[in-house]
Amino acid sequence: MTELAPAISLIAAISLAAQWIAWRLKLPAILFLLTAGLLLGPVTGVLHPDQLLGELLFPIVSIAVAIILFEGALTLRFHEIKGLVKVVWNLVSIGLICTFIILAFACHLLLGISVEVSLLFGAIMVVTGPTVVAPMLRTIRPRTELDKILRWEGIIVDPLGAIFAVLMFEFVIIQASQEAAVHSLGIISKTIGLGGTLGLGAGYAIAITLKRGWLPMYLRKVGVLAIVLLAYSLSEHLQHESGLLTVTVMGMVLANRSDIDIGDIMEFKEDLSVILISALFILLAARINLDNLLSLGWPLLALLAVVQFIARPICVLLSASTPKLNWKDRAFLSWIAPRGIVAAAVSSLFALRLEQAGIPDADKLVSLSFAVIIATVVLQSLTAGPIARMLGVVQQAPRGVLIFGANTLARSIAAALQKANFEVLLADPVWENYRLARMDGLNAYYGNPQSEQAEAALDFSSIRQVLALSPNRHQNAIAITHFAYLYNSEQVYSIRSTQGKGFANQESATFRARQILFWEDCTFTKLNSLLKQGWQVKITKLNETFTWDDYSTRQKEALPLFIVDQKEQLHPIISQEQLPQPGETLIALSPPNEHKTEQKLAAHAAANQQD
Repeated sequence: MTELAPAISLIAAISLAAQWIAWRLKLPAILFLLTAGLLLGPVTGVLHPDQLLGELLFPIVSIAVAIILFEGALTLRFHEIKGLVKVVWNLVSIGLICTFIILAFACHLLLGISVEVSLLFGAIMVVTGPTVVAPMLRTIRPRTELDKILRWEGIIVDPLGAIFAVLMFEFVIIQASQEAAVHSLGIISKTIGLGGTLGLGAGYAIAITLKRGWLPMYLRKVGVLAIVLLAYSLSEHLQHESGLLTVTVMGMVLANRSDIDIGDIMEFKEDLSVILISALFILLAARINLDNLLSLGWPLLALLAVVQFIARPICVLLSASTPKLNWKDRAFLSWIAPRGIVAAAVSSLFALRLEQAGIPDADKLVSLSFAVIIATVVLQSLTAGPIARMLGVVQQAPRGVLIFGANTLARSIAAALQKANFEVLLADPVWENYRLARMDGLNAYYGNPQSEQAEAALDFSSIRQVLALSPNRHQNAIAITHFAYLYNSEQVYSIRSTQGKGFANQESATFRARQILFWEDCTFTKLNSLLKQGWQVKITKLNETFTWDDYSTRQKEALPLFIVDQKEQLHPIISQEQLPQPGETLIALSPPNEHKTEQKLAAHAAANQQD
């Protein structure tokens, strides 16, 4: 297919299909996007990107990679790096260098690839993207420590690895032009200096623009995108190959400004990245030369074995030598290191430029990179779960509760659940609610929990239940629809609002079915109003001498919210017929004049239980 309009329509439709299949199967989308590209390109010959786009292919890929790296850099916050465990820091420093050396050496030794391409291959393959790791971890549910290590490794090594690859590319290009060593060092220094300076300046300019409100709300997202593209183009014009470093530094500057809110920008960049990643993967996979790939033969399999069985284990061995991790933990970490979008996009971009520079074996860089991506994603997606269970590093019966909303009602319920020994995570896109939750000592996330950024940063593997407690009916509906598929829909609930049933035809069936939290008249407005009147969420342990009948007789006005059964599982009360049994714990909203009475009853029940 060489006509542009039909090809774009086909790519859009197949991108949607691939993303949907990945969502349904709970697997990384990259797997299906690559498969689609291979089928459309080298297998059937339907799609020919070079003929389709011609001279536009190179600038399109360049701009797409710049936007993807900028979006990835927005997740790199320095205060989060400071608090990381030593293992994560070692993985993104010692491990990065170790992986680079092993893979570059193996590529040159096993396949006879030129030194320049081997060095660049090793530099590109140090990246493990969070968009690939996160869906895998959500399915496996490893122990919390392992989940956090792998997630934060992916988040941090994404932009750092990209910067490292850009610098290595600069070195390769300069050496290929046979420049003097001193002159080469000067060019690299100029590239780093210009990219860093322009990135800092442009990032600061965006921050000031947003802080002072020089852009109206409807132009914030498009305005930031325009400045990113302008800075990239200017940097490339002043010094070739400095643009990617510029946009990466820009993203890092914005990510570490505490005086501006970039939540809407991050959501926009996530949506844009999904579109770019989907189209880019199909286009780039369609360019793969299967003859080049097959001609590598057994040495390619040997290289893939080095990636999986030598490079990663040695990386973990050098980085994770701590008493907090036993050999089973290190074995699991040694198995998980799938490559993602940054590796694919950067390798394709660099390959195009290497070919233009006339560097030997440049055409093999894409085939090698995609071979590693496909092998690691397929192998680890299929085997990580069984290996985790065999090693015994899987979480047993997670008890975590994700609460969407950090308002007064949500914080009161979260505090009670935390007191009842449940792991609670609050998520809210309103800064003030997030700040108050943190001040109350509650674990909180600032932003929408269904966003790609949240999926990469948060440990969803320990979550068993989701409670939507936001006053915003629309936001509750989005959260419920998203998490009802990721988890058992019977463990996802939304509180009722005071809105009438006139909204029913405008809402999804999933949201209407799960809008059942608490008794029918326990709407958000009612419960929030009671809290303002001094009511409090209290915990009461029931037993044979102090049953539900005793409790309900003496506390007629209390509103039961949750039951904690004898297996320490949480059950939201969704009907008046749902009654706690002796040995179970009741969490209820009690009026202020019953607090002292309730404390006496709880103490009396505890004393009788001991007798």
